[in-house]
Amino acid sequence: MAEERAQRRLAAILAADVAGYSRLIEADEAGTLAALKARHKNVLEPLIARHHGRVVKLMGDGVLVEFASAVNAVQCAIELQKGFAEANASLAGDTAAWLRIGVNLGDVVVEDGDLFGDGVIVAVRLQALAEPGGICISAGIHDQIEKKLPLMYEDLGPREVKNMAKQVHVFRIAGDVPITELATAAKALKPSIAVLPFTNMSGDPEQEYFSDGITEDIIIDLSKVSTLNVVSRNTAFTFKDKAVDLSQIARQLKVGYVVDGSVRRAGGRVRITAQLIETRNDSHLWAERYDRDLNDIFALQGEISQAIVASLKVKLLPEEKRAIVTRSTLNPNAYELYLQARHYQQQRGARNLEIALRFYDQALEIDPSYSRAWASVALCRALLYIRGRSADSGLSAAEKAISMDPNLADGHAAKGRALAELGHANEALAAHEVSLRLDPDSFDVQYYFGRTCLQFGHHEAAIQHLERAAELEPTDYFPLALASQSYELLGRKDEATHTARRALELIEREIAHRPDNVHAIVQGAWALGYLGESEHARVWARRAMAIDPDDPLDRYNLCCTWARINERDLAFDLLEACAPRLSPEWINWIKHDSDLIPLRDHPRYLALIARGEARLQAFQSDQLGKAG
Repeated sequence: MAEERAQRRLAAILAADVAGYSRLIEADEAGTLAALKARHKNVLEPLIARHHGRVVKLMGDGVLVEFASAVNAVQCAIELQKGFAEANASLAGDTAAWLRIGVNLGDVVVEDGDLFGDGVIVAVRLQALAEPGGICISAGIHDQIEKKLPLMYEDLGPREVKNMAKQVHVFRIAGDVPITELATAAKALKPSIAVLPFTNMSGDPEQEYFSDGITEDIIIDLSKVSTLNVVSRNTAFTFKDKAVDLSQIARQLKVGYVVDGSVRRAGGRVRITAQLIETRNDSHLWAERYDRDLNDIFALQGEISQAIVASLKVKLLPEEKRAIVTRSTLNPNAYELYLQARHYQQQRGARNLEIALRFYDQALEIDPSYSRAWASVALCRALLYIRGRSADSGLSAAEKAISMDPNLADGHAAKGRALAELGHANEALAAHEVSLRLDPDSFDVQYYFGRTCLQFGHHEAAIQHLERAAELEPTDYFPLALASQSYELLGRKDEATHTARRALELIEREIAHRPDNVHAIVQGAWALGYLGESEHARVWARRAMAIDPDDPLDRYNLCCTWARINERDLAFDLLEACAPRLSPEWINWIKHDSDLIPLRDHPRYLALIARGEARLQAFQSDQLGKAG
């Protein structure tokens, strides 16, 4: 009888890989390989040995390690992240290498020293869910270590993972060091809080932007507190103008605290009422009514945010307190114009962006040093530049924002997008890296980073940032629609389909709320075409064209839909009409867009590409001439 070499055992499995490995290799192959080899020798091997682990296999940029103890596996994961963070401290943002780690407890099959089975697969899937520098663990690991390691754990709930019939319950280790200051307090998650849209009590619907702006800025202030989990703006605003019981909202959002209130503005005065409710027992922890001069609006926002933090008995670090009370402008007139601009910018679409720009320009006339306004101007201009509706990419505005506030993440994110639209890939990615380091929990930072990565073919990184953006704003369909394209281009068909369907569900909700949102309809038509629902895609595409037939970017996306459902003549007609109006750099997107694959063997496509490349070459020559 042949010797039986396979055996089963329970093991803690650690899976780790280097985030953005392909991009690092592309930028500096020799340097990246040398750095990772040094970290393997100086960080990985000693830590695995110290925690009694066994390296099962090395996989290019990843490693699979087996431990007999869940505690040892998680301690090793934490120290690995610390070791990589220390090694990154002296490196520029675009050259730093960060690990993503997943840890699972499960049954494995051992054969010739290698490991197989669901226990390994789940660990790898958990690693894919982790952020750069982060650790995701399974419920089995959590149960083993919860009372043994003084860490903070964030419950991400059940998740669907590739090639697994059952969902996997995922926890994120929210802190990478043992809790010290909070050790005597409850070993619980960070307090979670939702700030609901403040009611406009002014009697004038046109003042809605002001009450919305106050709400958003309180959300932004609270988000700066590292010991709070704050529900995103988009998610909180799904409850706007809805009569919903607070306890129901708390259950739906899985939060322990809710803030709501009202704003009344009349003449030069503003009255704000606010209350903080603990939803577990429906008790009022804090309530206040403020009646102030409009010139005191900035101090008032800071007071409200700090009062909420104090009522939650959350420790506010000195730098967090400074961040809350520091404002980009102290001029209430400039601030009011900024709020009006932001209201239009959030509606998306070229016309709304142009209206927003006019308000931002007025705000900057009043306060030329308003850094947040400059960052928003940069982003609006970059988005209009894509559409061929502006000759200004927004780069100079982004640089002004950064010169006034080097720590403004939005300024660096806008700079990244502007550079991307000019075709400067490396500089764009470097700007996004800075924005990510400054504010990794910003939707805009993650979304625009992902969009740039997709544009330049860094699809693993694009998925990472776009999926994180979708977590930060669970009601926004754009990140998922884009992520599905990256999944497809990587050959991950099942994930692409699943993500497109998630996007479509959000789009349908948005259209039910705003039936004239043409940009949602355009994205919905694309998603339906992608999912093979051709008749529905045709109906949605025609509806979009009837509402707004003139936006070149929408027309390009509709061209993609027609191509998907094999309406080649319609696709070519739209592509030939919109391509000359899009930014010159857009030709590179057209050449690599998977939606247009059905068109690529056609003479009309080849002629269009030739014209686009000639236009881009002329544009680049003009740029060089101006630089000279």
